[in-house]
Parts: sequence; C-alpha cells; structure tokens
Amino acid sequence: MKRYEELKKGESGAWLSIGAYIFLAAVKLTIGYLFFSQALVADGYNNASDIIISIAVLIGLRISQKPPDKDHPYGHFRAEHISALLAAFLMAIIGIQVLIEAGTTLLSANETEAPSMVAAWTAAGGTVIMFFVYRYNKQLAQKINSQALAAAAQDNKNDALVSLGALIGIIASHFHLGWLDSLTALLIGLIICYTAWTIFRDATHSLTDGFDEKTLEGYRNTIEENEQVHLLKMVKARQVGSSIYADVTIEVKPTLTVKDSHDIADQIERDLRTKHNILHTTVHIEPKKEDK
Repeated sequence: MKRYEELKKGESGAWLSIGAYIFLAAVKLTIGYLFFSQALVADGYNNASDIIISIAVLIGLRISQKPPDKDHPYGHFRAEHISALLAAFLMAIIGIQVLIEAGTTLLSANETEAPSMVAAWTAAGGTVIMFFVYRYNKQLAQKINSQALAAAAQDNKNDALVSLGALIGIIASHFHLGWLDSLTALLIGLIICYTAWTIFRDATHSLTDGFDEKTLEGYRNTIEENEQVHLLKMVKARQVGSSIYADVTIEVKPTLTVKDSHDIADQIERDLRTKHNILHTTVHIEPKKEDK
C-alpha cells in the first residue's frame, strides 16, 4: 500500500505544474502577440505543450493507483508510460509548428521589429516561476521515488532555461538585431522537439523492458553480499511505471531445508527493497551443483 500512497502524493506536483503552465502559457501568448515577440510566443506554446505533459503525468499517476484486478494482476503501473507516449507525440506536433513559423520569419526578407521590453519582463517572470516549480517537483520526486515526477521536474527545469533563452533573445533584439528574436524562437522549437524525443525514447525503452546495466550491477552486488548464496546465476529487472520488478535465480547448498531456502529468498527480497526500492522480487532457488 505504501507505493500507492506515494503515487497519490505525487499528484500535488502534477497539479502545481498544470497550474503554473496554464498561467504562463496564457500570459506569454497574450504578451507575445500583443508586443510582437516570436520568442515569447514560442515559449508560450512550449508551456502549452507542457500542460499536456503534466496532465499525462497526472492521469498516469491516477491510473497507476488502481489496485490489481482480474485483467491486470500486476497492477496498472505501466499507465505512466502510455500517457508519456501520448504527450510526446503532441509535444512534437507543437514543436514542429513553432519551427515552421520561426523558420518562415527568418527566411523572409522582411525586417523584424524588436519586441517591447514588456515581453522581456514576462520571460524573466516565467524563468523565476518555473525554477521554483522545478525545485518543488524535484524534491517531491526524490521523496516518493517517482521517475515520472522526476521527468516532469526535469521538464520544469528545461522550461526555466527556455524562458531564460527567450529573455536573452528579446533583449538582444533591441540592439538592432531583431532577427535574434526569431532565431530564439527557432531554438525553442528545437528544444520542444528534442524533449518530445527524449520522453518517447524513455517511455518506449521501459515499455520494451529495457533496463540500465549499471543499476543491475548494483542489484548483483547486494545479492552476492548474502553469505548463503553460493552462486548468483541470473538477475533481471524491468521498469513498470515508477516501480521495479526483479527476477533472481541463485544456487544454495542442496542440504538446506525448504524453510531455510525460503528464508534466504525473503532476505534477498528485503535487501533489494530496502537498498534499491524494488517493489517486487521473484527469487528462484536451485541446489548447488556437485563438483565433478
């Protein structure tokens, strides 16, 4: 039940992101269009796309909290990955749209006018707000060990940097370099597309049961610390939402009783849960092979 309670706590971070993004997207798009700043408009669209990500994280957290049922005996933790994939596709569409608009302006022969400093102050405010949202979600993600929320926090940090870039572009355009505003918008579009790609890559990696080899090495070291384990034959793991499931095969003395073997398996499960926060471990025990 602890894992479900942690997922519930993670909702506060998703709601905070949604509220911040709705506010910033509305303000930046309004100011950007009124004061002719393509960089700020692009930043606003970036925040609008982030609303989708935050909603996807929230939906994923909500569905993941559903307990196992007849059709889902392992629970619903993979819902986080599915929602992340949908968010990645929508983000890519928005990013491509920003690239097209910014690229068209850059390639046109028309001289672009430097946007008002109101746009610069708006970008500065967005930078500060997203930095504090990032700090909150990062700390919450570490507290509840949520990879989905950690990814959202990373996205919050990227948004703070995007707003900072928009601020720099707007200010630079006042030094008779109006095209820098459009160039900044182009770079923001690239950042949106790149973020969409990284979310897609990570989600598909988890959905196809990909797992980090260095992390597995840590699991091996923990298991091999158990003196009752004669040989660690295999350890595998997969990411299911924010949770980890592991499969372990070990060899022990053939003279051990069933109870003793069961106690060893229980100890391995506890060690992996305590040291690596693995939700569920299946331990298969085999007798030590006799030396020939």
